[in-house]
Amino acid sequence: MRVISLNLNGIRSAVSKGFFNWLADQDADIVCLQELKAQESDLSPQILKPNGYHGFFHFAQKKGYSGVCLYTKCKPDNVITGFGVEEFDNEGRYVQADFGSLTIISVYVPSGSSGPERQESKYRFMDNFLVHLRKLKESGKEFLLCGDINVARTPLDLANPAGNKKNSGFLPEERAWMDQIFDEVGYVDVFRLIEKGPQHYTWWSNRGQAWAKNVGWRIDYQIATPNIASRATNVAIHISSRFSDHAPLTIDYSHNLCNRNTEK
Repeated sequence: MRVISLNLNGIRSAVSKGFFNWLADQDADIVCLQELKAQESDLSPQILKPNGYHGFFHFAQKKGYSGVCLYTKCKPDNVITGFGVEEFDNEGRYVQADFGSLTIISVYVPSGSSGPERQESKYRFMDNFLVHLRKLKESGKEFLLCGDINVARTPLDLANPAGNKKNSGFLPEERAWMDQIFDEVGYVDVFRLIEKGPQHYTWWSNRGQAWAKNVGWRIDYQIATPNIASRATNVAIHISSRFSDHAPLTIDYSHNLCNRNTEK
């Protein structure tokens, strides 16, 4: 099972840069996308249902804002949009697909970088989403959560930790929230299960030649319950594939997504 997660910073922009041509070569079973910046009426049939995939979307009410998507090769048993908190469900930040005992989620955590008001919104999201993550974990099922979390958890996860201690994305409260997810609730940061080293980033600012100099942040994750996390076999960040200011994150798992359902 190959799973890709990517913040597109506009799905139409990414498509114009060759995203679907690249995707056709990846043989991915699941593709989790964030920050679509589009409504359903804006999207072509190719985007709504690419060749070989089912497409499931959660659009924001506000035009040109947020939005998430799941492309799946296998037809899921059930699809849910939103996680039950109106403020954030209106922003199109969550889509979930159930495949037998495994549930896969595409999520887009708010950014707080534009100012105090958005940072407070981010904290509200975190509080509510942690409750949701606890409920999922307590259900006893397997979950794989993919998305732009907008937090670098440790100093290893950004190029300049000392200079960002007071910036959104590396604030102590945000990092403590991540620690709760992994250390207390019991989810696993799948990338770090395999790759322990430094200088692995998924986002670069558009300022100051950050990408060329690899001055980045690892803020895109695949977060899983322990059993499915333990089946991860390979991780890759596609640095040279430039469809947005984020890089695609691919992780392979020794899991047959279609073994509960032969329909594709």
